[in-house]
Amino acid sequence: MGLVLFPGDGDTGSPDVSWSYTSFGVFRRWLAQAEGFALDEMHGFGGQRPWSDVSTTLEPLLDHPDDDGPDLTPPQCAAILPRLKEIADQRQEESNDQLLQRHIDDARQLVVVLQLCVESDVALLFS
Repeated sequence: MGLVLFPGDGDTGSPDVSWSYTSFGVFRRWLAQAEGFALDEMHGFGGQRPWSDVSTTLEPLLDHPDDDGPDLTPPQCAAILPRLKEIADQRQEESNDQLLQRHIDDARQLVVVLQLCVESDVALLFS
């Protein structure tokens, strides 16, 4: 069983991105690390640190239940997009780290999905 993030446009041919629940957690931890904090320290992830202590446009993605909770709105997708693109586009110097490359590939796939959500003015759905 896994998790799929996809545009709420009703088109089964639209791009999506999928993970196992474990892999999605690892991906979000990587994004949080890129933003300068540990996801495990945060409220809702085993820690006590409130989300108001961090400043990141990725918060709607990072502080979201895996497959429950509200869809991300087009404005939330638009807010996430620039920083996610920046993270995905960072060149990793001659890295052979397969997990890192997987995170970068996943981030790039998610960028495509978020761009479609913004352009089509539809929500990002978690299923």
